Amino acid sequence: MRRTSALILLALAVFFAALSPLLRWYAFPRLAKVPPHQYQEVVLEAKPATLVDYATMRPRQVEKLTVVQTLKGNVEESERIEAGTDRDVVVWDALTYVAGPDGKMVSAIPERYIFDAHTQDPVHVPGEMVDGDPVERRGIEYKWPFLTEKRDYEYYDYRVRRAAPIHYRGTQEFRGLEVYYFEQTIPWTKVTYPRKMPVPGLDSTKLEKETGTTMWYTTKRMFWVDPVTGAPVNGEEIHREEMRGGSLLGGRDKITAFAGHVRMRADYVDATVALVKSQRTQVLLLTSYLPWGFLGLGLALLEAALWVEARGRGGAGSSRVRGTAGA
Repeated sequence: MRRTSALILLALAVFFAALSPLLRWYAFPRLAKVPPHQYQEVVLEAKPATLVDYATMRPRQVEKLTVVQTLKGNVEESERIEAGTDRDVVVWDALTYVAGPDGKMVSAIPERYIFDAHTQDPVHVPGEMVDGDPVERRGIEYKWPFLTEKRDYEYYDYRVRRAAPIHYRGTQEFRGLEVYYFEQTIPWTKVTYPRKMPVPGLDSTKLEKETGTTMWYTTKRMFWVDPVTGAPVNGEEIHREEMRGGSLLGGRDKITAFAGHVRMRADYVDATVALVKSQRTQVLLLTSYLPWGFLGLGLALLEAALWVEARGRGGAGSSRVRGTAGA
């Protein structure tokens, strides 16, 4: 009976010890994924900011400029693309909406971002775009991979339409979380005008060609990223745009179109941190809690099996000794 119990305990020990690496290295890469229906809104503010007045073509300082970023999962498009790629795909319809101090639109730039739900690698299919222009992304955007590493990544900048290195700058404490801090600097680069402009009837696609006035952009981008989920819990940008040359500026070389230090609003930081903390537990179950727990259980069961077997051998030996003495 004891021999049977020891074998059962040994079988369970092997099962749980084998299950530990399977959860971490086989199940986790397949189960952890970004849901296709996710919706998120983040509000950022620059207080104060410099903004061009298109009526006078002169920059003016304003009390506040608001940037609203929305990410909306397009489930129908995800399912359509998955049928043709045999991959778990997420489609985010994103919008960066900039409003002046009076609440009126300054610019609105839509994006369609298509990526692998497990790895966050871009998926290149028709429909991938920024502001109506077809693009082929490289690198990440908006979200880092699960289990973010302490290294540089390629991060896609939607204004210059290409990726550039975003550098890991160290580990920090943020609102009770250990996060990785990343920085990216985009040098002055000529960019296109947003298709939606605050001037009624203005065709921004012809503005540069007809006036010779070009738009230039630079930014320093900062993110604090939860390494478990890969989700940024805070983000800031020191952002500048200039209009240069041409007939719009009345002989001036350049004017500031927008300048400001854009920060995530405090209530959205709180909400984002709370959401990430809840999501961390699900990821840690598959990467840490359950694998290590099953490994510990397997070792405990192995020890129990050896103990039961040892007791069985000892008991059998004592019975033989007693039987010999009686004879």
